[in-house]
Amino acid sequence: MQGKIVKGIAGFYYVYGEDGTLYECKARGVFRSRGITPLVGDNVDISVTDIEAHEGSIEDILPRSNSLIRPALANVDRALIFFARNDPKPDMGLIDRLLITMEKTGIDSLIVFNKSDLEYDSAQDLVSEREGFEQAGYPVYEVCVRTGDGIAELRQALIGHTTAIAGPSGAGKSSFINRICPDADMKTSVISDKLGRGRHTTRHAEILVITAGSFIVDTPGFTSYSIDNMLPEELGDMYPEFAEFASECRFSGCSHTHEPGCRVAEAAQAGEISILRYNRYKRFYEELKRVRRY
Repeated sequence: MQGKIVKGIAGFYYVYGEDGTLYECKARGVFRSRGITPLVGDNVDISVTDIEAHEGSIEDILPRSNSLIRPALANVDRALIFFARNDPKPDMGLIDRLLITMEKTGIDSLIVFNKSDLEYDSAQDLVSEREGFEQAGYPVYEVCVRTGDGIAELRQALIGHTTAIAGPSGAGKSSFINRICPDADMKTSVISDKLGRGRHTTRHAEILVITAGSFIVDTPGFTSYSIDNMLPEELGDMYPEFAEFASECRFSGCSHTHEPGCRVAEAAQAGEISILRYNRYKRFYEELKRVRRY
């Protein structure tokens, strides 16, 4: 039977089988001898060893479309960058860092601002930021998890995908997950009952089922994601809106920070791309240069 690993903890892997059952599995020793570690998100072949106890063994790990190191995830094809409109106020620099990370990994991103019922400190700033993200090709949703406004449309965008949700504490991620996955608490309790409540307090990435073939990944620890593993000269390629103009720069290898005849800089000044994102790009570029210097 095939399934997807939705949680891994204490040497056990919990596999959501194609029959809709959650199986507690151990990985065969052959994976350890090959230096292969199953990841949350892996699609696997399992053999059921105890039908009544819902226990099994992972026999094979199917090829991965991608994988992340921190958190350790596989086969994610969407990232939901989830922030609040206010309380807490969104950190646009952190949003950009998460978008950069996903671009480097080849994962499509959607941006969500929850708490649409709250006023933003400067509404014009939020409008400008939203326009900048949309110019770059990122769909942006404004929702209110508390009232349900916009949730149905956003949920529909997740159907057929495995989506990792990332954002700061207090933005409403857990409430959103509970809204679109009504049995989220039930599936968590199944695992907790098997392991013993309170025995394992470390949080790990966990996949929850939205509907058959559609999953969402709760990713604790994602909000501190760093871009320091990137070369400065790679950074411009992580900004989709730069591509149209970068080929027209006067100098090949243009860093888009200071060179004369830089079409990316000209586009930012002319409002053809977001000046806000461009200014943050220059700051990130200098940060990466300092990292490489030391």
